Amino acid sequence: MEKKKVIIARNAPAAIGTYSHANSINGMIYTSGQIALDPITNVLITDDITIEATTVMENLKAILEEAGSSFAKVVKATIYLTSLADFAAVDAVYRQFITSDYPGRTCVEVSALPKGAHVEIEMIASL
Repeated sequence: MEKKKVIIARNAPAAIGTYSHANSINGMIYTSGQIALDPITNVLITDDITIEATTVMENLKAILEEAGSSFAKVVKATIYLTSLADFAAVDAVYRQFITSDYPGRTCVEVSALPKGAHVEIEMIASL
């Protein structure tokens, strides 16, 4: 069994807690949930759900690329929304980044997310 490798992406916002951006082991990458933190200022972007979701996906893209993967290799995504009324808007953004060979996906409504975010997404991908 291969040793776990911690992934810290240079182009993603710093972690706001005791976690890594992702871990890889046995050819798989497991990202931490990402919210719409600006990667330069670490300030949450919540002005518009479309911009928020786009920032989340850009952060995930940076993490996957740092790990040596991409959206094309995502096998599972989990989306957390504070309102399922935002599902269509978030899904439209998601489809701009993942355009074919769609991974398995779960989307759930939650009562709250860190820092008052409206969307958080985590992914599992292969290398």
